[in-house]
Amino acid sequence: MLIAPSLLASDLADLAGALEICDRGRADFLHIDVMDGHFVPNLSIGLPVVQALVKKTDIPLDVHLMVTNPERLLGEYIEAGARMISVHWEAARHLDRLLRQIRDAGVGAGIALNPATPVEFLADILAETDFVLLMSVNPGFAGQPFLPYTIKKALRLRAIIEKENLAVKIAMDGGIGAANIRRLGAAGVEICVAGSAVFGATDPARAIIDLKRCGETQSP
Repeated sequence: MLIAPSLLASDLADLAGALEICDRGRADFLHIDVMDGHFVPNLSIGLPVVQALVKKTDIPLDVHLMVTNPERLLGEYIEAGARMISVHWEAARHLDRLLRQIRDAGVGAGIALNPATPVEFLADILAETDFVLLMSVNPGFAGQPFLPYTIKKALRLRAIIEKENLAVKIAMDGGIGAANIRRLGAAGVEICVAGSAVFGATDPARAIIDLKRCGETQSP
């Protein structure tokens, strides 16, 4: 299991400390939630922070654009050095065009889905993406409880990917911790975004390592 700690759940007054934690925990990615107060009812990290983080860490940045009209910002985050970028199916009018823009820049292209959006809507576009980010909470705020029905979504998405023989990874974001990560691995989830489970732990670096191990021990 690959773990992407969510910076939104860290102490935002001590980003250097958050990077140190992720380094010690051998995080696979650093998940950055970009919110515009429009698509979701909150504001969060913006371009200057991403530009600064790229200079301070070798951990690949996974940028999740929770914004209306993502085409306005996409080029800037590509240029800033993001290694993975996901845009919401619900916000992208021309999703195919955006995914091609991301991939043409050599960046991993992802489609994010809100909890109530069926994975079947992606059937015609899956071949143009590198990963799908399934939201297991309603996007916009850290610390929300996991929505159990999203496990069935992961199973359905895995079935579609395997039927079409596609190299598309499944990521999940929201309410993930030791209590459910084994089930997510068994459902085909390969990347877990973890916020409170990491930065709310007594030893956050150890929490990343433990989540990796738990995710590798799969159970239905």
